[in-house]
Amino acid sequence: MATSPTRTKKKTAACTALFCLLLLLLLPGQPARAAETFQSPVTAALLMDAASGEVLYELNSHAQHPPASMVKMMVALIVMEKVREGSLKLEEPITVSARAAKIGGSQVYLKQGEVFALEELMKAMMIHSANDAATAIAETVAGSVEAFVDLMNLKAKELGMNDTVFHSVHGLPPGKGQEMDLSSAYDLALLGRQLVQDPKILEWTSTVEEPFRGGQFTLRNTNKILTRFRGMDGIKTGYIREAGFCITATAARDGTRMIAVVLGAKNDAMRTAETTRLLSLGFNTYKTVTLATAGQVLAKRLKVKKGKSPDVGLKYASDLRVSVKNDQASQVVFADELPEQVEAPVQEGTPLGKATARLGDRVLGQVDILAAETIEKASFWKRLF
Repeated sequence: MATSPTRTKKKTAACTALFCLLLLLLLPGQPARAAETFQSPVTAALLMDAASGEVLYELNSHAQHPPASMVKMMVALIVMEKVREGSLKLEEPITVSARAAKIGGSQVYLKQGEVFALEELMKAMMIHSANDAATAIAETVAGSVEAFVDLMNLKAKELGMNDTVFHSVHGLPPGKGQEMDLSSAYDLALLGRQLVQDPKILEWTSTVEEPFRGGQFTLRNTNKILTRFRGMDGIKTGYIREAGFCITATAARDGTRMIAVVLGAKNDAMRTAETTRLLSLGFNTYKTVTLATAGQVLAKRLKVKKGKSPDVGLKYASDLRVSVKNDQASQVVFADELPEQVEAPVQEGTPLGKATARLGDRVLGQVDILAAETIEKASFWKRLF
């Protein structure tokens, strides 16, 4: 019996669909992270969850690249650490040297002998990316630019920024006999993660405009994405010809903070597009789950041997937040790891165990479990009876 054209078309379509299904089954498994499907035209890029430090997307993340003005992030970190320690004050007067006054590139046109409060120059550096301000700060804090660069490299090593070497405090192209600053997307994200913990730095980096020198000059933020992306509040842009258009950006939404690094964009528009794509990917694909907060008391208690009390209260040592894909939040397992008992005396704040967050076989994070109270050793007679 002859087969009708309509039936032949249906059989062909069915075979085609079956072939496509078999092909999909034979292909490698789906990527573990949705972000891995993200394709970026820039030289290097990275997306990091600020709370946990987990890398959600990366492209050439450890390739060395000139960071340009983003070296000023390290200047800011070192200065603010000294402010918190009390060895520096934001009101401290900074006298502009001849060297600082002669620095080119982005500047606020400081003149030799002028005096500004440290905070004014920090704003000029972090908002307007002023090279002269960065130089004046470095000279005052460490005695010389070279001595401050040493501090920058020591801090980079301390933070695990293994792809980074600093040669300047401003990121300008090296002059004769000088070397180029080098870093990586991963290292800059690590540095950014430190900076976002300082509310004062975020106050400066989120400022769009600020008067300077009594209103004679206006500091204008080089980060134009501030007014274009909800939650954006930092951190630092960079550009020199050798580096292209770069940025270490951060934004926070609904308790979740993301850090995005883009290196080697061909123009400002590409830098903006890639930064917003990365951050949007983070906020739309991942969510932050809070598993523990510092000082939070656990429902369970731990047995105490030979103590005046038979057990001791427990508390978490610090916050623990992890980022997971939206559909995996319910799969996170948060379990305590504690001994069966401890022996008195037990001092409040003593580490007794830890709690670990896991997603399948992957460890997402850990937090120490501390004694929430002091339990003294019981007397012989109390233990006897």
